[in-house]
Amino acid sequence: MRLKVLWRPLSHSRRVQLRGYLIIIPEQTSSIIPSQMSSERSQSTFVSVREERKWNKLSEHMSAFHEHFKVEFNTLYELADGSFTRRGLSLPRYLDTAESMNHHLTMHHTIEERYIFPILAKKMPQFANNDDGPHIASHHGIHEGLAQLETLVQGWKQAPSTYSPTAMRACLDSFRAVLFRHLDEEVTDLRGENLKKYLTLEELESLPM
Repeated sequence: MRLKVLWRPLSHSRRVQLRGYLIIIPEQTSSIIPSQMSSERSQSTFVSVREERKWNKLSEHMSAFHEHFKVEFNTLYELADGSFTRRGLSLPRYLDTAESMNHHLTMHHTIEERYIFPILAKKMPQFANNDDGPHIASHHGIHEGLAQLETLVQGWKQAPSTYSPTAMRACLDSFRAVLFRHLDEEVTDLRGENLKKYLTLEELESLPM
């Protein structure tokens, strides 16, 4: 089964169609200054800019998703103190955003584990589904936190008067570190310079993405 990811740029965001789900993610802006760019390019092992783009396509695509997840998480945390009302959200609608983040992360990780990681793991042990696979281990840690979040959200939806900003932020804090570390480390492992150590360009382009 081949997974297709279709996306198109908008003026200030991208719409990403992923197996029937539409996710809007902000356009990335580079924080690299020109001198850094020229330095990195001089050290590059790519024979052309076109080849470099091919090798980095996967990491750039993944980075766009991951930056969106960070925005979702940070917004959820920021508004947990009740300031969601200043954004025009009721408590149920705010809790819906928590469920939405949970759904997005779960869907993203499910697709990775079913279609992407098994292929990468054949040559890259960091994607293995065992004790030597740090990315799978991170997924487990993240989803322990998401399961706790889901339990809290369902309880607050049934009894809104029991909502606790302290409990919400404590839950988010419990898996913030593993989530953000994983989001950054996965993108690093998928950068072209690293992928070249394990894969051919043909193998990379055969990935279902």
